[in-house]
Amino acid sequence: MTELRNVEADLSRFRARVLVASVVVLCCFVLLALRLAYLQVIRHDDLNGQAESNRTAIVPIVPNRGLILDRNGVVLATNYSAYTLEITPAKVDNVDATIEALARLVDIQPRDKRRFKKLREETKNFESLPIRTRLTDEEVAKFAAQRFRFPGVDIKARLFRSYPHGELGSHVIGYIGRINQAEKSTMEDWPDDEQANYKGTDYIGKLGVEQSVEKQLHGHTGVEQVETSAGGRAVRKLASSPATPGNTVMLSLDIGLQKLVEDMFGERRGALVALDPKTGDVLAFVSKPTFDPNLFVDGIDTESWQALNESIDKPLLNRALRGTYPPGSTYKPFMALAALQTGARSPTALINDPGFYMFGGRRFGSPENEKGGIMDMNRAIVESSNVYFYSLANEMGVDAMHDFMKPLGFGQITGIDINGEVRGVLPSQAWKRGYFKKTEQQKWFAGETISLGIGQGYNNFTMLQLAQATAVLANNGIKRKPRLVIGTQDSVTRVMHSLPLAPAEDLGYKPENVAIVRKALVGVAQGGTSARVFAGAGYLSGGKTGTAQAVSIAAKGKYNSAKMEEHQRDHALYIALAPADDPKIALAVIVENAGWGAGSAAPIARRAFDYMLMGQYPSEEDMAAVQKGLAGAPIGKPRKAADVPGLPGTPAPAASAPAAPPVSVASRPLATETGDKKRF
Repeated sequence: MTELRNVEADLSRFRARVLVASVVVLCCFVLLALRLAYLQVIRHDDLNGQAESNRTAIVPIVPNRGLILDRNGVVLATNYSAYTLEITPAKVDNVDATIEALARLVDIQPRDKRRFKKLREETKNFESLPIRTRLTDEEVAKFAAQRFRFPGVDIKARLFRSYPHGELGSHVIGYIGRINQAEKSTMEDWPDDEQANYKGTDYIGKLGVEQSVEKQLHGHTGVEQVETSAGGRAVRKLASSPATPGNTVMLSLDIGLQKLVEDMFGERRGALVALDPKTGDVLAFVSKPTFDPNLFVDGIDTESWQALNESIDKPLLNRALRGTYPPGSTYKPFMALAALQTGARSPTALINDPGFYMFGGRRFGSPENEKGGIMDMNRAIVESSNVYFYSLANEMGVDAMHDFMKPLGFGQITGIDINGEVRGVLPSQAWKRGYFKKTEQQKWFAGETISLGIGQGYNNFTMLQLAQATAVLANNGIKRKPRLVIGTQDSVTRVMHSLPLAPAEDLGYKPENVAIVRKALVGVAQGGTSARVFAGAGYLSGGKTGTAQAVSIAAKGKYNSAKMEEHQRDHALYIALAPADDPKIALAVIVENAGWGAGSAAPIARRAFDYMLMGQYPSEEDMAAVQKGLAGAPIGKPRKAADVPGLPGTPAPAASAPAAPPVSVASRPLATETGDKKRF
């Protein structure tokens, strides 16, 4: 018997199911609507920002670094643009294999590989590192055609720093280099705005002026918003805020004088600092030997670094700023001024110089003064009597000497506007107690005072300190702070702003006392130890020769340079000022292990004065004699400085005009140009 279906019951169940399904569907749509509202309304700004960041990228625009000029507008540091081939190690499976493959496309030398390895050790894997710099157009085209084969490798356009005069003035100009991990850690402590200003910047000033005025030279970083593809490559520019180039910095250096002095040193070691006594402007700041700062721009390779760092001549040492030496007899004029100011001795007091000085059973010699005899203050300086100043030191005592010499700047930081200056040693009893650890070494012995009077013993000063003290004499007891940066030019307005001088310090010397010492300095150049060198000069100068021991000699020993290693021979020093009646330049120079100051150091000073005061440049034969330490007064016919080919700031002869240098992108031209010289 067939069972009849209950249609009504079936319909009821169907309607219930439809209702439940409808409710479920409705709930789903409600949830979707709520989710849509949440995403579109509540999280709109956040998600829109994420979407925009996926579509666009904010790229920092590194500013062009400012130029560095000398006082006459000669360009000392500039920029040029070039392509680099860079590898991001984190994006490359086998870096070594990739480099070998790249070497078949572009020229990659062992030096490039060593530099890349060094950079990789100093940085993080996700940073882009150059394997080759300054690619040619042909090399760029070759790589571009094979780019798909090298993930993690790219070509970038970068600015490179250039030092057009190479080794000239390298210690004072300095150089830039890649920012290392230690510097990055230091930068993390900077204010947020300063950190932001270095986004995208890979290089920073490492030495000299490049380091000390880094913030002025760096400029202000810009930003660019670009639309990117799914692969992360820029498609088009959406917006940008341009970078502001760094300011141009003008130095007090006369790069022509700098080159002259460096050339006169030749292969010898030493330093010279020349100052304008009325302003403290540094006219020359020489340290020899030098180095080529261009080696550091791309990252110096291991072999070049070892050659510089391990050289016995220490070319990386800034001898003018960080080299300390006994001043020798150049200290005697300041001892004489101390005697006059403190009343320890009058200028007419007479001291017998028999050629030696006995103290405590020890004989102190006087080899610089062969004549001997009765000495007043003037003759003692002119003829460089050791005995006169031995006895003066004994009368004054170490602490009185210390207290007088300290305001002159001996053993003190001068405050010059580059980093790394050392203090040297101006001895006193308190200094010795603090310097030595053992009690028996801390006691000051009377015999130690004697040699201080002639600039020996514990005395150890920089050429910068000695030049500053000489400038004080030249400026009648007025002390000026040495400075290198004299002005900056705003990269936007093109206006040159001169920097104000630091306040002068009057040391309170009696004019008549300064006059006595300066008269004696003139006597040195006219009839004393440097008279032969300054014979026939077209101006009147003052100076003092000095000879400083590099190693100690036994009490009964005799100095014999022929039997000593070259690095053990005495140093030659000279301090000078000119013109004598109204000095425009004061300097201190040392030639290491060169013997007598009159033979090696004074000739350099003479020709520096000839250049600055007379516009004269040594003849070729005279230059050769100076370099060998065989010169007295100039020989041959001096050349006009303006006519010397290759001298920075002088026009090159038309027949041998050099090829145009790479176009600088650091800033627009400052004004009219003549060769590499820009005048304001």
